[in-house]
Amino acid sequence: MDAVRIIAASRRGLAEASTVHEVIVEAWQAQALAEAVGSHLAIFGPYEVRSRARGLGDAGGRFSGGLLRPAPRTGGLRAAQLTEVRDVRGALTGLRGLLREVCEALVNVVCSADEEGMYWTCVEAMDTADESSDRITGILEKLEVRDRNLA
Repeated sequence: MDAVRIIAASRRGLAEASTVHEVIVEAWQAQALAEAVGSHLAIFGPYEVRSRARGLGDAGGRFSGGLLRPAPRTGGLRAAQLTEVRDVRGALTGLRGLLREVCEALVNVVCSADEEGMYWTCVEAMDTADESSDRITGILEKLEVRDRNLA
C-alpha cells in the first residue's frame, strides 16, 4: 500500500482515538510509519536523500510506545502494509503533519496524566516525533535543493 494512503488512515485513527491508551497506540503507529517510510526511502528513494532517510528510519524506530502494541480495532501495524512511496514529497509532508498532530494529542494526554509512567511515555513519544519531524524537514530541503539544481 502507498505511504500516502497509510498516512491518511493513521490520521483517521488518531482523530478517532478517545482514550489515553488509543492515543499512545496511534503515536506508536505514527513512529512505526516514520521508521518504515525512512527505511523505504533509504533503499528506493532519490539518491540525494538516502542517508537522511536512514536517519529518519532510525529515529522512527526509537519510540517503544511503552511497549504497547496496536489495539485489535486498528488491524495491526499499519506500517507493515507499506509497499511503495509514489509521491515522496507528498508522503513526507503528510507524515510530518501526522507527527505534529500526534504531538498535539500527546500534549493533551500529558496535561491530564495522573501517573508518572504515562507522563514519561508521552514525553518520550513527543521527543521522538519531534526528531522524526526535523529529519523529514531535512529530507524535504535536500529534495528542494536537488530540484533547483536540475532546473
